[in-house]
Amino acid sequence: MKRSLGALLAAALLLPFNLIAPAQTPAPQNPQDDDEVVRVESREVKLDVVVKDKRGRPVKDLKQGDFEIYEDGVRQEIQSFRFVTRDAGAPDGTGPNRGGDKTATTTTTTAPPAAGPSTPGVTALVFDRLSPEARSLARKAGLSYAQGGATAGGDFTGVFVIDQSLRTLQSFTDDAELVRQAVDRATGANSSSAASAASGARVRDLAERSVALGQSSSASQSGAADAGAARDAAAASAAGAAAGQAEAQMKFNEMETSMLEQYRELERDQQGFATVNALLAVINPMRRLPGRKSLIFFSEGLALPTSVELKFQSVISAANKANVSIYAIDAAGLRVESGTAEAARELNSLAAKRMQQVGRSVDDASGPYMKALERNEDLLRLDPRSGLGVLANETGGFLIHDTNDLTAGVRRISDDMRGYYLLTYVPRNAAYDGRFRQINVKLPRNDFEVQARRGYYAVESTGQFAVLDFEAPALAAAHAARAGANAFPFRAGALSFPAPDRAGTALVLAEASLSSFTFAEGKDKKTYGADISVVALVKDRSGRVVQKLSQHYPLSGPSDKLNAAKKGELLFYREVQLPPGSYTVELIGYDALGNRASVGTSALEIPGADDSKPRLSSVSVLKRGERLTPDEQRQDKPFHFGELLVYPNLGEPVAKSSAGQLAFFFTAWPARGSAQPLKLTLEISQGGRRLFQTSGELPAADARGQVKYASSFPLEKFRPGVYGLKVTVGNGRNSVSQSTEFTVAP
Repeated sequence: MKRSLGALLAAALLLPFNLIAPAQTPAPQNPQDDDEVVRVESREVKLDVVVKDKRGRPVKDLKQGDFEIYEDGVRQEIQSFRFVTRDAGAPDGTGPNRGGDKTATTTTTTAPPAAGPSTPGVTALVFDRLSPEARSLARKAGLSYAQGGATAGGDFTGVFVIDQSLRTLQSFTDDAELVRQAVDRATGANSSSAASAASGARVRDLAERSVALGQSSSASQSGAADAGAARDAAAASAAGAAAGQAEAQMKFNEMETSMLEQYRELERDQQGFATVNALLAVINPMRRLPGRKSLIFFSEGLALPTSVELKFQSVISAANKANVSIYAIDAAGLRVESGTAEAARELNSLAAKRMQQVGRSVDDASGPYMKALERNEDLLRLDPRSGLGVLANETGGFLIHDTNDLTAGVRRISDDMRGYYLLTYVPRNAAYDGRFRQINVKLPRNDFEVQARRGYYAVESTGQFAVLDFEAPALAAAHAARAGANAFPFRAGALSFPAPDRAGTALVLAEASLSSFTFAEGKDKKTYGADISVVALVKDRSGRVVQKLSQHYPLSGPSDKLNAAKKGELLFYREVQLPPGSYTVELIGYDALGNRASVGTSALEIPGADDSKPRLSSVSVLKRGERLTPDEQRQDKPFHFGELLVYPNLGEPVAKSSAGQLAFFFTAWPARGSAQPLKLTLEISQGGRRLFQTSGELPAADARGQVKYASSFPLEKFRPGVYGLKVTVGNGRNSVSQSTEFTVAP
């Protein structure tokens, strides 16, 4: 329930302030330049290219002139070129440096590149949810890699498992024994794949039983009719009862089938997102490491329903930006039947049921058969050549499938890490339009096999963080918005909340009226839809992105509720941990249907963690408040104040004609071990000139060691303009201050 802040805070106000109106008109505040200079990393694109002949042997003697690079069909100029070999050091010390790079090459620069330090290879072994048979094959291949390639040349290997979440079984290490033990654990545990397969088998079994029951029901009904014609009441009754039982059992079968289908649909979505998110989580940190990296992915197929398919492209983009080549291994080995066989069996059984329905004049166009037709597309995507093949081919790796000798494939992967060409170019198309740019590397000989990344999202750098599918167009639109005006009102802010147990906490917020965004009518003419995204980039003093936060808001509803929906607000709230320092937080609001964006920036200071001195959060001017439920009141959240959830004002002018007063809120923490109440000083200024100052004492800290404080003051004597509010708390020896601004409107 929403109520005015005055009513909600009346009983909670702890320190009243009787302000004296300024004696003369305040000097206008000097405008400040809010333009943010965004530093973008080099636009140079790096390509790791592996070339093999038709027998699968590496080709190591090509020159720069042999390569042609095309981006979206346009030929690019190669800026630099070299061949990199990585060989294990000779035991007698006469061979190459352990893990070192030997570069023999040409380059477009006048001088050859300086030799860099030796760069070990980095490989992530990622085991997807696997059946018992697949785990056995994957174990052999994983152990083979641990014994041979895991530590050759000083390489580092990490071992990870995906099921309902991502688990790290071994962080990156050059200890082969630790890798071997982790592979043992990864391939020794059961996963959710068995339950999923059992669910599919149960659906087919139910469909086949329904067909048999339908035939039995038809026979019983025919028998009842014959018995009735022969005036055999007992036989007619028995046949009718049998038909009724068959019909009832068919209904129960349909109910169970419906439940299983709905669960499987949710399960496919959940598993698809779990896999995609886990791969992103493994890939992103690898971006910080130099050289060529690889990810060996053991799976039996990728479930890519429509809801997951868009985000799947983000994995490819993230891998390409991190120079991570993904090698996909179909751990099912040599399949007795193709991945589409399950679809055929399920469709055949349900087709028989559908024909039976038609024969009985039962029209169930929305039933299991139509659901199976929809599922057919999902099952086709489970063919390892589909999702797994795309994942590998688009990132410069390859797919190993239709074989039980996975160890041979692992040896091929190790060979790829030992020799590759490194090329760079600067794209001729300099626009950050958010599109996925296709890359094609060509050689004059068609009998050579080329492995290279296939593309990237054309957006400004987000540092080590992958760009998700819904973020790319938002980042592109924001690039244009910075050069012009915001497309719609969009308010943003960043606040410090240095609690003793999480001193680096920052609160990142944004809000906008939903009426500012584009709503479209659905194809059925009965629904509406909107597509909104918020992306937050936290940048350090050098302009480097150190955190990326985002949320996608695909909105929909019945058309008769559209006007009510537009009256709502978009609220974005995230908490993030940052080291001490100065930051700029840039928040982007993006209207996908209108291809419009607005950008808001906020300065943020994270103090050092010194619990011997008092601490103070950012000061928030408040916009409104809501009552919390008893359960919510027991939670300790930054904007919980007693029985209230208070909402900060993110720069919206406060109309004194309607608000009447201005409320503010902050949290303070006394120094460690201090029992002395904190002193409070409040100061209001305008244009650098102090207008009012008053002091008081804060109440004692609560059981959590914090002082949450809210108060307000009247606005009737304030002239319209921008004012500063400064809060200082101290214990006599040390003090800390925080300031904010507020705008008074008529």
